[in-house]
Amino acid sequence: MSDHEDHKSESLMEKISEKIHSKDDSSSSSDSDDDNKISAMKSKVFRLFGREKPVHNVIGGGKPADVLLWKDPKVSGGILGGVSLIWFLFEVMEYHLLTLICHSLILTLAILFLWSNASAFVKKTPPKIPQVAIPEKPVLEIVSSLRIELNRGFAVLRDIASGKDLKKFLSVIAGLWFVSIISNCYNFLTLVYILVVLLFTVPVVYDKYEDKIDPLAEKALIEIKKQYAVLDAKVLCKIPRSMKELKEKKRA
Repeated sequence: MSDHEDHKSESLMEKISEKIHSKDDSSSSSDSDDDNKISAMKSKVFRLFGREKPVHNVIGGGKPADVLLWKDPKVSGGILGGVSLIWFLFEVMEYHLLTLICHSLILTLAILFLWSNASAFVKKTPPKIPQVAIPEKPVLEIVSSLRIELNRGFAVLRDIASGKDLKKFLSVIAGLWFVSIISNCYNFLTLVYILVVLLFTVPVVYDKYEDKIDPLAEKALIEIKKQYAVLDAKVLCKIPRSMKELKEKKRA
């Protein structure tokens, strides 16, 4: 009897353990299904400019992205403060570049000269003036990247000037005309300063409030596409893509 009862108790324990395992498996599978649903929903959410990566990766990643997103507030604030100081000196105080450089060098050299000579009388260590040397590799990398971008821009300008695409020609002319109007209202330094301020504010604000900005941007893009479709149907589709096509239309 005891063997039979032991067998029954063992079978009962096995059934209970199987039920527990089946529940665990079902719960884990349901959790994984929920995770998959959440990830699928996140992937379907509209993101500005069709991005699929975080803002940090979109703007290049690394230290430049950390600076623009204020990961280190001291560095970001120092750069923005320095740019603001330069803009204030040139625009508000009406300093000239050469004058500012000369005055800064006069003040720096005078302080270091007096400090170096006064240290012998005061019996303190003279200032340690570091040796400044511009490294070759970063300069070559900057020049190389600048050369690539300039060549790309010249290729685009050559393609437009060749008369192959009239729409692209008109869009570039309109863009340059718009920039000329803005530059007529502001000088070059002010435009650069506005651009720097936007770079230090827009990415960090978007990174912080992207869930609220993306739905508004989606609605705006839908409305812009509707208006562009109307403009394309009424005006742009009637513009020939090249002078050859214009001649063919005239002959017809």
